[in-house]
Amino acid sequence: MTNNAIGYVLKTAGKKVVSNIEGNNMETGILSTIIKNCTLTGKIKADFLVFEVDEGYVPVVFKDFPLNTLIVLDFFRDQLDRNGEVETLILKINEFLKTYNNNLILNSDDPNVSRLGKANPDNKNIYYFSVDKYKYATKEQKEAGEGKFCPFCKTRLEYEYYQYSHIGKFKCPNCNYGDNPIYKLATNVDLNNRTFDVDNITYKTKFNSIYNVYNLTAVIACVSLYNIDTEIIKNALSKFVLNNGRLEEVTINGIATIINLAKNPTGSNVSLRILNEDNDEKELLFVLNDNIADGFDVSWIWDIDFSNLNNVSRIITSGKRAYDIAIRIKTAGFDASKIEPYLNLHDAVQSLYKTNIKKYVIANYTALQPTRKELKL
Repeated sequence: MTNNAIGYVLKTAGKKVVSNIEGNNMETGILSTIIKNCTLTGKIKADFLVFEVDEGYVPVVFKDFPLNTLIVLDFFRDQLDRNGEVETLILKINEFLKTYNNNLILNSDDPNVSRLGKANPDNKNIYYFSVDKYKYATKEQKEAGEGKFCPFCKTRLEYEYYQYSHIGKFKCPNCNYGDNPIYKLATNVDLNNRTFDVDNITYKTKFNSIYNVYNLTAVIACVSLYNIDTEIIKNALSKFVLNNGRLEEVTINGIATIINLAKNPTGSNVSLRILNEDNDEKELLFVLNDNIADGFDVSWIWDIDFSNLNNVSRIITSGKRAYDIAIRIKTAGFDASKIEPYLNLHDAVQSLYKTNIKKYVIANYTALQPTRKELKL
């Protein structure tokens, strides 16, 4: 989302942009994007190259490829059988950053990301962004998270509040880690009206998720470094949408439907936060696969918080692991008589639209596009 939004803002500003907007974010995908946009002599005619890069491939892609600005948004457990534990990824990127001296934009509210600002003490181009406390922030951590201890002195971090997962206002009581100079701060977050302020300027967005307020604040921080006019940024962000299953809002058979990709516990919990912040009656379809691209290990579903779902009258599950996710939801306390598992995705969608109630659809990586196709999008 962040990658595509940056590209959209730059294009709105009249810049020629080459980007992997389809999400092919590993080495081969990025290389194919470059090849498709270069001349026979290997030259690319563009003002900006904007790439989303898989966390594990950052050191690989940028070993020989010039990098002017790097944004690191957050670290969460994802595909453990491929990536390993989060700390493995953090240390890999931290090692790369020890010799990196260009722009580095970091989420100050993620203790796993904030630490990267100290990887290279000689880099004077560190820019932190943050989002002020929003309406649904909590005093206690409600979802699975990673950042519990100071990475420097090992003292347990103290949080003023949590926005979601381990993202929030934190500080180490021993060494003061977490007290960063903030380059861009989002305030007055209003998810109902889909607005937030940065530098006393109100931005309107199509998205109603705290997760995407963080993403868009990072976008503003990035394009501001390239002196893009504020009015252009405002105009672009007010129109920017993702019609690829990332918080996609559509009408199907006259019924409001919200579709979102969720390939790890945090993505799922963010999707459920959006669902729970909506007081309308709704039904949920959760599609879960365990293909190679998803990771064979689906134990992460036990870190999804299905407790206290707000006004959800029925849940349908599908995908290769339809019964696994159905059992997870049942053990969270949801009425088993209102859970319908279907291995066949067509049958699941047919059952979903037997009623006229608002729909929420959550699908993991390889399940997303087949689900959208079945929904006739």
